[in-house]
Amino acid sequence: MILSQADKYASDPQRQIDEYIDNHSEKEPDYLKNVVRETVLQVVNPRMMSGHLQGRLLKLLVEISGAEKILEIGTFSGYSALCMAEGLPENGSVDSIEINDEMESFIRLQLNSHECGKKINLIIGNALDVIPKLIPPYDMVFIDADKRLYQQYYDMVLPLLKNGGIILADNTLWDGKVIMENPHHTDMQTIAIKAFNDFIANDDRVEKIILPLRDGLTLIRKK
Repeated sequence: MILSQADKYASDPQRQIDEYIDNHSEKEPDYLKNVVRETVLQVVNPRMMSGHLQGRLLKLLVEISGAEKILEIGTFSGYSALCMAEGLPENGSVDSIEINDEMESFIRLQLNSHECGKKINLIIGNALDVIPKLIPPYDMVFIDADKRLYQQYYDMVLPLLKNGGIILADNTLWDGKVIMENPHHTDMQTIAIKAFNDFIANDDRVEKIILPLRDGLTLIRKK
């Protein structure tokens, strides 16, 4: 039996909601569509990319907050860095750290695809080694790297963040696994994300909220 479009939506209402949201939000620029296309064609696990809605949210948050200096932990293909750079003023900058040196050439090609890429300083290296060498203060930090190290990243960047600054932590719902009471002892990423979420929820140095966008995005504001 061939389902009509209406039947397909009826059987998958979330798909209809997602499409509605997509159609009523700021459109994805053509150059970013090309970044998506190149990432899907050439990079393993392209779903790790921020994507349209999250990317437009990142840009908007940069604009609303008035951020001028941003730190990103986990560049991947450069999509999120470009989105944040779009929202920066002319004198703004993004320091983006990527541990996978095999991605460097690909990332630089994507950053060169738009003029806002000039605001991005790509740093190849282990964030745990790089962060202590950075010069604060930062207005915003976006964490989207090794989930097992989220707590360490947070502890390291909070002192670098100005009062009133924002930390964004991606994938904090982790495919819904965070509601598992007892994840398998070998599932270190789920265990680490759960521990990170619990810590943030009880950290009175910050205000926080988890947004149910894609795989969960935690918005944290330093008091």
